[in-house]
Amino acid sequence: MNNISLQHTLPNVFAERDSVVSDVWQQNLEFKKGGIYLVEADSGTGKSSLCSFIYGYRNDYQGKILFGNENIRSLSVSNWVDIRKNSLSMLFQDMRLFGELTAMENILLKNNLTHYKTKQEIEGYFETMGIPDKLDAKVRKLSFGQQQRVAFIRSLCQPFDFIFLDEPISHLDETNGQIMGELLMQEVNKQGAGIIVTSIGKHIELDYNKIFKL
Repeated sequence: MNNISLQHTLPNVFAERDSVVSDVWQQNLEFKKGGIYLVEADSGTGKSSLCSFIYGYRNDYQGKILFGNENIRSLSVSNWVDIRKNSLSMLFQDMRLFGELTAMENILLKNNLTHYKTKQEIEGYFETMGIPDKLDAKVRKLSFGQQQRVAFIRSLCQPFDFIFLDEPISHLDETNGQIMGELLMQEVNKQGAGIIVTSIGKHIELDYNKIFKL
């Protein structure tokens, strides 16, 4: 997957509005593999919808979203399985972790499918992110900031052409946000991938190629 394109895309819920002022909605835009993009949003402008549309969780929108030249509405279930395993990694704002599983068990759910990272590499991520003592802790007992770091580590445990991070440092302090950015760039440079970050406030400090106002 070398690009993700939006063509006059608009959430159905916005269709009856008199006007929508946005760099994303109802525009033609392209995210290119290898690029680094920030989507800045105010609350209620459809940030979470954008994430769900691109990841194929929702299709209640007008216009088109393309992976390469293929309209994602035409993708089969098996296509989506392959894309989510090999081409598109997503860090959701709500993290979507399993509270009754340990931090490591949550990550192994993905890594056992992709076999992308070794256990030593995963443990190294926990060390770098400052939570080496949380490997065997139940996720429901972790703070939001700790959960956010676990979800981030999980997002790195697969090959991808693009990684989409929805408010990835909303619960992190500046130091941990900086560490996350460094780990992210290491993996992205290794894979030659693109980054799309969303934010309604603070965001990872990266060298963005373009900033969109949602």
